[in-house]
Amino acid sequence: MSIAPVSHPTAARRERLRALLRDRGLDALLVTDLLNIRYLTGFTGSNAALLVSASDGHGAEDHTVIATDGRYLVQVGEQVPDLRAEITRAVVPVLLDRAGAGPIGFESHAVTVDQHAAWSASAPGLVRAPRLVEGLREVKDEAEIELLRRACAVADRALADLIARGGLRPGRTEKEVGRELESLMLDHGADGISFETIVAAGPNSAVPHHRPTGAVLRSGDFVKLDFGAQVGGYHSDMTRTYVLEQAADWQRDVYDVVARAQAAGRAALAPGVPVAAVDAAARTVIDDAGHGELFLHGLGHGVGLEIHEAPGIGALGTGTLLAGAVVTVEPGVYFSGRGGVRIEDTLVVRDQGPELLTLTGKDLTIV
Repeated sequence: MSIAPVSHPTAARRERLRALLRDRGLDALLVTDLLNIRYLTGFTGSNAALLVSASDGHGAEDHTVIATDGRYLVQVGEQVPDLRAEITRAVVPVLLDRAGAGPIGFESHAVTVDQHAAWSASAPGLVRAPRLVEGLREVKDEAEIELLRRACAVADRALADLIARGGLRPGRTEKEVGRELESLMLDHGADGISFETIVAAGPNSAVPHHRPTGAVLRSGDFVKLDFGAQVGGYHSDMTRTYVLEQAADWQRDVYDVVARAQAAGRAALAPGVPVAAVDAAARTVIDDAGHGELFLHGLGHGVGLEIHEAPGIGALGTGTLLAGAVVTVEPGVYFSGRGGVRIEDTLVVRDQGPELLTLTGKDLTIV
């Protein structure tokens, strides 16, 4: 499957950032986190820094500069044609020399003590400004959502292929299933995988983040698959749990509880809802079934350029959901030494109700 290019409205993202900088009384922001640079410019090289001016009006872009080294001379011209580029190995010092004497914010959460000490020697006006860009990234624009939609579609198709060709069957190992699923995602157009695929069979399905081993799938096992694809730098995340050949009554019962909890969590997604209330909507279903102590993690998290980003959805989470946030809903119940179930979707928070991006069915499936 070919993936058509999607344009990124990076100039609009920089304008949103400039408004934040002016509100904080900053003349500019020095951006050194490479994912944030990608978000603001589209640049994907491994060495760069970006100085975003807070200037208002048409001249703002003239004072916004990206710096990278000679390896990326052609790439930065192609990916960031709308900004001035400085070509140098010393990306930060060059930008600080251009910054002027006013207060310059820097990403203190992504900078070492030694880096800050070195930069402050020539730029004493540096001011801590952590996670400003990450705050913007919490709300996805439609270009980002389209890439997330495509990443989820790749994962859906890969899973459908795996099952159609009999890839989930007794006698295979967890590692074999995981390698095949990852290969199928690449075949369907993924640029890469979102994270190491989780394949957990039998008792291993009770381990929330089990890493695939040589364990052999057996008839009657729960098999939990947690996986995702990357498209254009954006991640998908989905979990489905199946039963091999025959399901016991206890498996049907626990699957039903988790499915109802997951549906309750999805239904609770709406702008303005506290993230802790979304977690509670799903957790209450599991508590009422007597399995509350077996739901061992938060309900979900944001997804985007990182597989885990804001907002976090859990019992101790703070803040409320924003329209345009893309989040997971993934309750689970885990019986140690016996087996467990997790069901996870990726969804967009919308005013008119959540948009489901992971479309693989969630009814109990015996394969």
